[in-house]
Amino acid sequence: MTENLKATLLYIDSQKIIESDPMKKFIYIALFAFTFMANSQELKLSPFSQYLVENPFVISPAYAGVEDVHKLRLSGVAQWLGLKNAPLTQTLSYDTRFSERSGAGVIIYNDRNGNTKQMGVQLTYAHHLTINDANDQYLSLGISYKFNQFKINTDNFDDGSGNGHNDPNVGAGQSTTNHNFEVGFLYRIERYFVSFNASNILNKNLKIFDDSEPTKLRNYYMYTGYTFESDSQEYEYEPSIYFKYFEGDGRSVTDLNFKARKLTDDGYMWAGINARFINDQSFEPASISPLIGINKKDLYIGYGFQWNINDASAFNSSGTHLLTLGYNFETSRNNSSWFN
Repeated sequence: MTENLKATLLYIDSQKIIESDPMKKFIYIALFAFTFMANSQELKLSPFSQYLVENPFVISPAYAGVEDVHKLRLSGVAQWLGLKNAPLTQTLSYDTRFSERSGAGVIIYNDRNGNTKQMGVQLTYAHHLTINDANDQYLSLGISYKFNQFKINTDNFDDGSGNGHNDPNVGAGQSTTNHNFEVGFLYRIERYFVSFNASNILNKNLKIFDDSEPTKLRNYYMYTGYTFESDSQEYEYEPSIYFKYFEGDGRSVTDLNFKARKLTDDGYMWAGINARFINDQSFEPASISPLIGINKKDLYIGYGFQWNINDASAFNSSGTHLLTLGYNFETSRNNSSWFN
């Protein structure tokens, strides 16, 4: 959500001004569309806290097929509830391991934000290596191809006359498709894990509005943590850190996370908390997210609520809601040495 914060605040301000002066409507919508366009073409939707809701595959291709099951996850994210045309995102992900050392996965997403919409698909292959079976030491490498379609809907553009308006910077509507790649690395030893990946490796070579659009869209991610086990082996505790860096403008975001699990005979229950910080703003806290979930046999349900605690909280009192539903389909493979 941090990536689109400026665009969303611009949208909120525009709604207030439109009510008092309809003639300015098309100007603010165009500005909002341009701001969001620069973010959307990064071809990587904000992960929100989905990686904490038992789905790290959404942030790194190296996780495809790590578990020896067919893993299906459906997530919905609703931001800024109560505001007209607030952002809504749906994500469907599936990953599995199809051989001793190979995994694959796909992510399909649909995102709507005001008068902008984007849809995309991500195809992933991962290669898994066993370094040392004795201490559960593994290395995984992943690569993803990403296709994205972005569209601006100008049907609601209006200069106040009721006859609509064709903005010279937008025209009658804009639609564009983009292609890019992402690579990831995952290292695990016993209960410690660390992953790195680089997203949007290729520079953007298509300009929709003018030459001021950024061409460097690369983002870099690091996700690391450790899982502690209680003496009774009934509980697990997992502190973790997620760091994201934008090469184009030097922005960065850090997530500090903590999760606790209670293991049961047929699954587990868990609860956690996520705190997100904006590093280039004196490491100011941006949001707090409590999360809960349950895994019973092959069925999974997870929920997270993101509450803004920065200046945006005045406009987002309803917060952001994340719901994830999942199902694990057993495979016919029997590789207990890899399955964790």
